[in-house]
Amino acid sequence: MLVLFTDFSLRDPYVGQMKAVLHRQAPGVAVVDLLHEVPVFDAAAGAHLLAALDDTFPPGSVFLAVVDPGVGSDRPAVVLEADGSWYVGPDNGLLSIVASRARSVRCWVIVWRPEKLSYTFHGRDLFAPVAARIAGGPFPNDWLRPVDGLQIALEPGDLSRVLYIDHYGNALTGLRVENVPPSARLEAKGRLLRYVRVYSEAMPKEAFWCANSAGLVELAVNGGSAAERLELKQGDPVGVVG
Repeated sequence: MLVLFTDFSLRDPYVGQMKAVLHRQAPGVAVVDLLHEVPVFDAAAGAHLLAALDDTFPPGSVFLAVVDPGVGSDRPAVVLEADGSWYVGPDNGLLSIVASRARSVRCWVIVWRPEKLSYTFHGRDLFAPVAARIAGGPFPNDWLRPVDGLQIALEPGDLSRVLYIDHYGNALTGLRVENVPPSARLEAKGRLLRYVRVYSEAMPKEAFWCANSAGLVELAVNGGSAAERLELKQGDPVGVVG
Protein backbone atom coordinates (compact mmCIF):
# COMPACT_ATOMS: atom_id res chain seq x y z
CA MET A 1 0.00 0.00 0.00
CA LEU A 2 1.23 3.48 -0.93
CA VAL A 3 0.09 6.28 1.38
CA LEU A 4 0.33 9.92 0.28
CA PHE A 5 0.95 12.70 2.80
CA THR A 6 1.72 16.17 1.40
CA ASP A 7 1.10 19.90 1.53
CA PHE A 8 0.19 19.89 -2.18
CA SER A 9 -3.58 20.42 -1.80
CA LEU A 10 -6.02 18.77 -4.20
CA ARG A 11 -6.73 22.05 -5.97
CA ASP A 12 -3.53 21.86 -8.02
CA PRO A 13 -2.29 19.17 -10.44
CA TYR A 14 0.61 17.93 -8.32
CA VAL A 15 -1.11 15.04 -6.54
CA GLY A 16 -2.47 13.74 -9.85
CA GLN A 17 0.95 13.92 -11.49
CA MET A 18 2.54 12.06 -8.61
CA LYS A 19 -0.16 9.38 -8.68
CA ALA A 20 0.43 8.88 -12.41
CA VAL A 21 4.03 7.92 -11.66
CA LEU A 22 2.97 5.56 -8.89
CA HIS A 23 0.37 3.78 -11.00
CA ARG A 24 2.80 3.47 -13.92
CA GLN A 25 5.68 2.14 -11.85
CA ALA A 26 3.76 0.12 -9.23
CA PRO A 27 0.66 -1.14 -11.09
CA GLY A 28 -1.83 -2.91 -8.88
CA VAL A 29 -0.55 -1.38 -5.63
CA ALA A 30 -3.27 0.49 -3.74
CA VAL A 31 -2.70 4.24 -3.39
CA VAL A 32 -4.36 5.97 -0.42
CA ASP A 33 -4.60 9.73 0.10
CA LEU A 34 -3.98 10.32 3.80
CA LEU A 35 -3.65 14.12 3.82
CA HIS A 36 -2.80 16.75 1.23
CA GLU A 37 -3.54 19.78 3.40
CA VAL A 38 -0.53 19.61 5.70
CA PRO A 39 0.22 23.24 6.65
CA VAL A 40 2.25 24.62 3.75
CA PHE A 41 6.04 24.50 4.21
CA ASP A 42 5.61 23.41 7.87
CA ALA A 43 7.73 20.27 8.25
CA ALA A 44 7.33 20.34 12.05
CA ALA A 45 3.53 20.31 11.92
CA GLY A 46 3.72 17.62 9.25
CA ALA A 47 6.07 15.51 11.35
CA HIS A 48 3.71 15.45 14.33
CA LEU A 49 0.64 14.82 12.17
CA LEU A 50 2.34 11.98 10.31
CA ALA A 51 3.38 10.32 13.56
CA ALA A 52 -0.19 10.55 14.85
CA LEU A 53 -1.92 9.34 11.69
CA ASP A 54 0.26 6.49 10.46
CA ASP A 55 -0.76 3.75 12.89
CA THR A 56 -4.01 2.79 11.14
CA PHE A 57 -2.09 1.41 8.17
CA PRO A 58 -0.78 -2.16 7.98
CA PRO A 59 2.91 -2.98 8.44
CA GLY A 60 4.79 -2.74 5.18
CA SER A 61 2.90 0.35 4.03
CA VAL A 62 4.98 2.88 2.12
CA PHE A 63 4.40 6.51 3.08
CA LEU A 64 5.29 9.04 0.41
CA ALA A 65 5.64 12.13 2.58
CA VAL A 66 6.42 15.45 0.91
CA VAL A 67 6.50 18.78 2.72
CA ASP A 68 9.61 20.14 1.12
CA PRO A 69 10.32 23.88 1.11
CA GLY A 70 13.99 23.05 0.42
CA VAL A 71 13.23 21.15 -2.80
CA GLY A 72 16.09 21.39 -5.28
CA SER A 73 18.64 22.30 -2.60
CA ASP A 74 21.31 20.05 -1.13
CA ARG A 75 18.99 18.70 1.59
CA PRO A 76 19.17 14.89 1.48
CA ALA A 77 16.39 12.71 0.09
CA VAL A 78 15.89 9.69 2.32
CA VAL A 79 14.15 6.39 2.95
CA LEU A 80 13.27 5.45 6.52
CA GLU A 81 12.13 2.06 7.75
CA ALA A 82 10.43 2.37 11.15
CA ASP A 83 8.79 -0.60 12.88
CA GLY A 84 8.15 -2.35 9.59
CA SER A 85 6.72 0.55 7.62
CA TRP A 86 8.51 2.67 5.04
CA TYR A 87 8.75 6.44 4.67
CA VAL A 88 10.13 8.26 1.63
CA GLY A 89 10.73 12.00 1.66
CA PRO A 90 13.08 14.87 2.42
CA ASP A 91 15.44 14.89 5.39
CA ASN A 92 14.14 18.17 6.83
CA GLY A 93 12.54 16.97 10.05
CA LEU A 94 9.37 15.65 8.41
CA LEU A 95 10.20 12.01 9.16
CA SER A 96 12.01 12.58 12.44
CA ILE A 97 9.10 12.28 14.89
CA VAL A 98 8.19 8.91 13.40
CA ALA A 99 11.85 7.90 13.76
CA SER A 100 12.15 9.12 17.35
CA ARG A 101 9.07 7.16 18.50
CA ALA A 102 9.84 3.91 16.68
CA ARG A 103 11.33 0.87 18.38
CA SER A 104 13.50 -0.03 15.36
CA VAL A 105 14.77 2.28 12.64
CA ARG A 106 16.89 1.99 9.52
CA CYS A 107 17.78 4.85 7.19
CA TRP A 108 19.13 5.31 3.67
CA VAL A 109 20.02 8.30 1.52
CA ILE A 110 18.61 8.18 -2.01
CA VAL A 111 21.59 8.34 -4.38
CA TRP A 112 19.68 7.48 -7.56
CA ARG A 113 18.64 10.33 -9.83
CA PRO A 114 16.32 10.07 -12.84
CA GLU A 115 17.32 11.34 -16.26
CA LYS A 116 14.81 14.17 -15.89
CA LEU A 117 14.65 15.75 -12.44
CA SER A 118 12.69 18.94 -11.94
CA TYR A 119 14.32 21.34 -9.49
CA THR A 120 10.87 22.09 -8.08
CA PHE A 121 9.07 18.71 -8.07
CA HIS A 122 11.07 15.98 -6.37
CA GLY A 123 7.78 14.47 -5.17
CA ARG A 124 6.99 13.37 -8.71
CA ASP A 125 10.45 12.79 -10.17
CA LEU A 126 12.48 11.41 -7.25
CA PHE A 127 10.39 10.35 -4.26
CA ALA A 128 7.51 8.74 -6.19
CA PRO A 129 9.70 6.35 -8.25
CA VAL A 130 11.57 5.26 -5.12
CA ALA A 131 8.33 4.72 -3.18
CA ALA A 132 6.90 2.77 -6.12
CA ARG A 133 9.94 0.49 -6.22
CA ILE A 134 9.71 -0.21 -2.50
CA ALA A 135 5.99 -0.94 -2.71
CA GLY A 136 6.07 -2.94 -5.94
CA GLY A 137 9.56 -4.41 -5.76
CA PRO A 138 12.26 -5.28 -6.21
CA PHE A 139 13.75 -3.28 -3.35
CA PRO A 140 16.01 -0.57 -4.85
CA ASN A 141 19.26 -1.38 -3.03
CA ASP A 142 21.26 0.12 -5.89
CA TRP A 143 19.39 3.41 -5.50
CA LEU A 144 20.11 3.78 -1.80
CA ARG A 145 23.08 4.20 0.54
CA PRO A 146 22.72 3.18 4.20
CA VAL A 147 23.34 5.93 6.76
CA ASP A 148 23.31 6.01 10.54
CA GLY A 149 20.22 8.20 10.77
CA LEU A 150 18.47 11.38 9.72
CA GLN A 151 20.44 14.61 9.62
CA ILE A 152 17.57 16.78 10.87
CA ALA A 153 15.87 15.60 14.04
CA LEU A 154 13.14 17.69 15.64
CA GLU A 155 12.57 17.66 19.39
CA PRO A 156 10.70 14.40 20.04
CA GLY A 157 8.33 15.82 22.64
CA ASP A 158 4.84 17.15 22.05
CA LEU A 159 4.20 20.39 20.15
CA SER A 160 2.09 22.87 22.11
CA ARG A 161 0.35 24.53 19.21
CA VAL A 162 -2.42 24.10 16.69
CA LEU A 163 -1.19 21.87 13.87
CA TYR A 164 -4.23 21.58 11.65
CA ILE A 165 -7.82 22.78 11.41
CA ASP A 166 -10.28 20.42 9.76
CA HIS A 167 -13.32 21.49 7.75
CA TYR A 168 -15.53 21.26 10.85
CA GLY A 169 -13.36 23.89 12.53
CA ASN A 170 -11.85 21.41 14.99
CA ALA A 171 -8.26 22.29 15.87
CA LEU A 172 -5.80 19.41 16.13
CA THR A 173 -2.86 20.16 18.39
CA GLY A 174 0.56 18.60 18.73
CA LEU A 175 -0.25 17.49 22.28
CA ARG A 176 -0.72 13.75 22.77
CA VAL A 177 -3.65 12.83 24.98
CA GLU A 178 -1.51 10.40 26.94
CA ASN A 179 0.45 13.39 28.27
CA VAL A 180 -2.52 15.59 29.24
CA PRO A 181 -4.76 14.46 32.14
CA PRO A 182 -8.53 14.96 31.85
CA SER A 183 -8.36 17.22 34.91
CA ALA A 184 -6.25 19.75 33.01
CA ARG A 185 -7.59 22.92 31.48
CA LEU A 186 -6.23 24.05 28.13
CA GLU A 187 -5.57 27.69 27.37
CA ALA A 188 -6.07 28.98 23.85
CA LYS A 189 -6.48 32.60 22.83
CA GLY A 190 -6.98 33.62 26.46
CA ARG A 191 -9.77 31.07 27.03
CA LEU A 192 -9.62 28.16 29.46
CA LEU A 193 -11.20 25.01 28.08
CA ARG A 194 -12.32 21.97 30.06
CA TYR A 195 -12.06 18.34 29.02
CA VAL A 196 -15.14 16.70 27.53
CA ARG A 197 -15.26 12.98 26.65
CA VAL A 198 -17.72 13.32 23.74
CA TYR A 199 -19.14 16.36 21.97
CA SER A 200 -22.66 15.84 23.30
CA GLU A 201 -21.48 16.17 26.90
CA ALA A 202 -20.69 19.84 26.29
CA MET A 203 -23.27 22.59 26.32
CA PRO A 204 -24.48 23.69 22.86
CA LYS A 205 -21.82 25.97 21.30
CA GLU A 206 -19.47 25.38 24.25
CA ALA A 207 -15.74 25.27 23.42
CA PHE A 208 -13.80 22.42 25.04
CA TRP A 209 -10.95 20.00 24.50
CA CYS A 210 -11.20 16.29 23.86
CA ALA A 211 -9.18 13.26 22.82
CA ASN A 212 -9.50 12.78 19.08
CA SER A 213 -9.33 9.51 17.18
CA ALA A 214 -5.61 9.97 16.39
CA GLY A 215 -4.67 10.32 20.06
CA LEU A 216 -4.16 14.08 19.86
CA VAL A 217 -5.70 16.82 21.95
CA GLU A 218 -8.36 18.54 19.88
CA LEU A 219 -10.10 21.86 20.49
CA ALA A 220 -13.74 21.71 19.46
CA VAL A 221 -17.17 23.27 19.88
CA ASN A 222 -20.40 21.32 20.33
CA GLY A 223 -22.34 22.03 17.14
CA GLY A 224 -19.94 24.69 15.89
CA SER A 225 -16.44 25.65 14.80
CA ALA A 226 -13.66 26.05 17.37
CA ALA A 227 -11.63 27.94 14.78
CA GLU A 228 -14.39 30.55 14.47
CA ARG A 229 -15.46 30.61 18.11
CA LEU A 230 -11.91 30.97 19.44
CA GLU A 231 -10.49 32.78 16.38
CA LEU A 232 -7.87 30.07 16.02
CA LYS A 233 -5.40 29.62 13.22
CA GLN A 234 -2.69 27.12 12.46
CA GLY A 235 0.36 27.77 14.65
CA ASP A 236 -1.49 29.34 17.60
CA PRO A 237 -0.03 28.25 20.96
CA VAL A 238 -1.96 25.99 23.30
CA GLY A 239 -1.09 25.81 26.99
CA VAL A 240 -1.82 23.16 29.62
CA VAL A 241 -3.03 24.56 32.97
CA GLY A 242 -3.03 22.25 35.97
